[in-house]
Amino acid sequence: MIEEIAIRDLGVIDEAVLPLGPGFTAVTGETGAGKTMVVTALGLLFGARADSGTVRSGAAQAWVEGRLLVPEEGPVAERVREAGGDVESAGGGVGELLMSRSVAAEGRSRAVVGGRSAPVGVLGDLAERLIVVHGQSDQLRLRGQSAQREALDAFGGASLATALASYREVWGSWQAHSAELETLVAERAARLREAEQLREALDEIEAVAPEPGEDVRLADVAGRLTNVEDLRVAATSARDALSSDAFDERPDVVSLIDSARRSLSHVVEHDSALAPIVEGLDSASYLLSDLSTQLASYATALETDDPGELDRIQERRAQLTALQRKYGPELDDVLRFAEEGQPRLLELDGDSDRIEQLSSLVDDEVAELDRRAAVLSEERRRAAALLGERVSEELGALAMGASRLVVEVTEREEPGSSGKDVISFLLQSHQGTEPRALGKGASGGELSRVMLAIEVVLAEADPVPTFVFDEVDAGVGGAAAIEIGRRLAELARTSQVIVVTHLAQVAAFATNHLRVEKDSDGPITASNVRRLEGDERLAEMARLLSGLPDSESGLAHASELIDTARSLAG
Repeated sequence: MIEEIAIRDLGVIDEAVLPLGPGFTAVTGETGAGKTMVVTALGLLFGARADSGTVRSGAAQAWVEGRLLVPEEGPVAERVREAGGDVESAGGGVGELLMSRSVAAEGRSRAVVGGRSAPVGVLGDLAERLIVVHGQSDQLRLRGQSAQREALDAFGGASLATALASYREVWGSWQAHSAELETLVAERAARLREAEQLREALDEIEAVAPEPGEDVRLADVAGRLTNVEDLRVAATSARDALSSDAFDERPDVVSLIDSARRSLSHVVEHDSALAPIVEGLDSASYLLSDLSTQLASYATALETDDPGELDRIQERRAQLTALQRKYGPELDDVLRFAEEGQPRLLELDGDSDRIEQLSSLVDDEVAELDRRAAVLSEERRRAAALLGERVSEELGALAMGASRLVVEVTEREEPGSSGKDVISFLLQSHQGTEPRALGKGASGGELSRVMLAIEVVLAEADPVPTFVFDEVDAGVGGAAAIEIGRRLAELARTSQVIVVTHLAQVAAFATNHLRVEKDSDGPITASNVRRLEGDERLAEMARLLSGLPDSESGLAHASELIDTARSLAG
């Protein structure tokens, strides 16, 4: 709901604040005062195309700001946050949203949503969920076939909704299976090539049969075998340094330690402090003797290695390297490729079976889709007949008794996400004439009344937060105008309704009355907006009735009209 809009330098409006709020707001004023600028301002605020010609003469830019109450959570708040804005909490699950739009005299346009600059398209996205505008020259709602279909579906109630959900369940499955089948058939040759290449790769890897970490282990063995002579010499030299043969007179470490241990053993009994040292020398002697033995064994093993082992290892490493170049770069990548390739190959090899299975499944789903589409079409035809009848009754009360709404349901050959039906709202102006699309063959005022009749009927099933009607009463008067006002009041029971009107019979039903006033004292006409209550409202109603705001008979008539409207509106 729009709580308030502020306008500056738009058309003839210099600066104005419009308090709106819930219920039915009527906007009146003299011809040329700028009433239509109120509708223009709302259009700009909700993403309509900017026209630099609407900028007030002499001003740098026109500016409109709106303060709205919206659910604190939900699609509107979510879209605002996606755009970087914020909805401030007003308590009770209700949030306050500030939106503004400026249009520069040179044509540039700027939007702000929830305190942050945003693309103008965001305003349009929010408009789809917040407002419906029916203007003299631009009926924004129910123009397209998709909008008309959605309106009919909402009017159709639970049984139509169930039929639609049932249809869409099969539609989604059919779409997914058809897409998969189309992909498999279209890519069959490419998938056959992929399967053949993958099979060759897996066979190659399987033939080599690499093991995790094998490349690292073989690199270590190859390094040892390649340098076996250097290793043998080093091991032998180290062993000789630790413990030489008995025939070798060179001193070795083991002999020297034994000599030191024997020297201390003779005197250890005289000083117990030497005991730990003697024990340490004993341990060192044992450890070095053991290391000497290990080095001797290591050197002997080097001399007895298979002389052909290095060639075999190098050949194995070459095989692993070839796999790594193709499927690596690391051996772990090769193993992962083989592990993931097996299920992929099974999938590709199963294409023929899957194509056959999908073909049968798709055929079954097409038949079921046709069956459910027929049920959905029947529900829509039932709802269309009732909607046309209800709206036609409303048109009769709105001085369009010869007109009737025809909701046409035709079937196209190819199914869509919402069935096979094409929905068209047509207006038959007189008995015997050919029904025509809305907007063709009807004046702006007549079209506004048609839209009012439709909205009144649809509001029972699918209420919209805010409706705006511009000159919905054009070309009518008397009892018909009273009926228009009564229906606008009825619509205001579930939605906010803002109406630009020149008829007292319509304004009388308003719960909020605003007057656009112009001042021509200066070189440029300027207008502002005032809320009318009490005597001021009576005077404005009298002016609308007779052109004289202070006529006693006009004031009496205005008072009587307001009382009548209150009783009719309940």
